[in-house]
Amino acid sequence: MAYYAVGDIQGCYDPLARLLDKVNFDTNKDTLLCVGDLVNRGPKSLKTLRLLKSLKNQCVTVLGNHDIHLLSMIYGIRTPRQNDTVSKVIEAHDVTEIALWLRQQPLMVINEKRKFVLCHAGIYPWWTLEYALEQAQDIHDVFSNEDKCIKLLKKIYSNKPSKWSHDLGKLQRRRFTINAFTRMRFCSPKGHLNLVESGYSGKSRKNRLPWFHIENQSIKNHRIIFGHWSALGLMNTKNFLSLDTGCVWGREMTMARIPKSLDKPVTLYTQPA
Repeated sequence: MAYYAVGDIQGCYDPLARLLDKVNFDTNKDTLLCVGDLVNRGPKSLKTLRLLKSLKNQCVTVLGNHDIHLLSMIYGIRTPRQNDTVSKVIEAHDVTEIALWLRQQPLMVINEKRKFVLCHAGIYPWWTLEYALEQAQDIHDVFSNEDKCIKLLKKIYSNKPSKWSHDLGKLQRRRFTINAFTRMRFCSPKGHLNLVESGYSGKSRKNRLPWFHIENQSIKNHRIIFGHWSALGLMNTKNFLSLDTGCVWGREMTMARIPKSLDKPVTLYTQPA
């Protein structure tokens, strides 16, 4: 039984299929871990969703910002943008089942046996893993109910609040949680999210630090597996595994076999777009 994590798929079905063939993925016993952004911008979002949904328990995925955007379009809350490529999903005969399946996916998964955490953008550095899981579970509970999900989706599109506080109201907490899990790249030293800048030069600025450069003692015994940041690309350290290597931009898709121990290295596989 092997665990394979794959970077942002974004509707790039063919490279994904070739990677699964390359690792001889066994649909009866292996597990595919997806870091979110399953859809959009790539050419085959519908085929990708149907494949992942068909894997049932052998696919573990978290929600990314494009997945949430798709839900908003399915429910008529948002209209497609110029670069959106999900019209076939919205018009599909099984769109209701696809939306239900997406809504049931979490923002965060922890596997204590193999010591990894799966998320889309990262873990807000001022949260412990336990607290982050509590916030993720709250959103999961809301999304699991269609009416509550639609109500929340209508109110999440804002960059504010930019900083977490226990004094935030329920809606503000939920909006921040979704932004932190699905859109975060940079933070200020005081805890403010910068949701505007997406480039990565490798250099930190005083008030704009990559979230993983900010110390968080609660993650030192886990490997955080994430995507979302194609400009960052592959980052493979003991505690951080970034897998968005820009397949949708014509680069490559990356898959990693996750070892049984945090002390053992991952095995990487790549597939050109």
